[in-house]
Amino acid sequence: MTGKYLTANKINFGDRVIPIKKVGLFSPDVWEEFTEEWLDTKSADYIESERFGGAGDMGRDIVAYKSDKKIKGYKWDCYQCKHYTTSLMPTQVYVEFGKILYYTFKNEFPIPDNYYFVAPLGVGTSLSALLQDEKKLKKAVIDNWNGYCKKKISSVEILLEGNFLDYVVKFDFSIFDKINVKTIIEEHKDHNNHLTRFGGGLPDRERLDESKIPDEVQKNEASYVNQLYEAYGSHSGIKYKSYNDFKSERNYSGHFKRSRINFHYAEQLRNFSRDSLPLHTFEDFQNEILSAVIDISESDHSDGFARVKQVEKEARNIIISSNPLKDVSLVNDRSGVCHQLANDNKLKWS
Repeated sequence: MTGKYLTANKINFGDRVIPIKKVGLFSPDVWEEFTEEWLDTKSADYIESERFGGAGDMGRDIVAYKSDKKIKGYKWDCYQCKHYTTSLMPTQVYVEFGKILYYTFKNEFPIPDNYYFVAPLGVGTSLSALLQDEKKLKKAVIDNWNGYCKKKISSVEILLEGNFLDYVVKFDFSIFDKINVKTIIEEHKDHNNHLTRFGGGLPDRERLDESKIPDEVQKNEASYVNQLYEAYGSHSGIKYKSYNDFKSERNYSGHFKRSRINFHYAEQLRNFSRDSLPLHTFEDFQNEILSAVIDISESDHSDGFARVKQVEKEARNIIISSNPLKDVSLVNDRSGVCHQLANDNKLKWS
């Protein structure tokens, strides 16, 4: 017998739609949002991007600034988002050329360094040919002005004559180009919304090299570490100010070392989430653990050391069923999150 195993995931959700097909299902607004997310990954090229879109955008869907927009003559690139059921044709975008020509002539904004069309179904053969030949493109825009631009740029007719015609004739049409949708999808992989848009599973999580955890307590550990000192002190009746004060006490020193290791596991998971998943995913993971342990934390215990150990035990037993981090989280992370929460004063041991 040949074929493939039928999975529960396929029964529940059907065949996975590949990204190049899925973007064709985006609404025009979602396509603009997706394009703006892609531009967020290009921080090396732009200092800021801004989405206009809609009426009054003067032909600018998304503006990517190369210099301070508050300074006259700023540098920028324009990304014009077009979402049609077919690949783009010249007749669909002549008015977009017209808007940039007219509003830069009126000094509403500087001429962009580059003007890109971005469309989920790409640019058709005829428009692509014009974009590759600026002389033919200029002639096509001028020849089609009356039919596609004159009455569609503004509430008043924009005539191609006089100084404006001279401006168009001298305009550098080489700024107009297209971006391949495959390029956008590939580069969008660096955005933490990529998996939310397209699925495909989380990337592999790197192993934490415990040997690289610094022996010295770091500044970002101060709060939870001090809480541990107090917890050990509440158990022994001795006030501890540093690890050296109890390093010969195996009960405390072993727990302290494990707590620091687990804290660094949780910090690594935080960074993994930040790089791979939407904002607040890790905070939601923390809050699930907090909700599960807070009653135990606030119950009566013989001392702070007993409290922290009981809370850690409960955290390790939690079953997290919905948060996407469940597929990559370790037992160490659960204990480590408890110390992160103590670091933020959301949990108290003494």
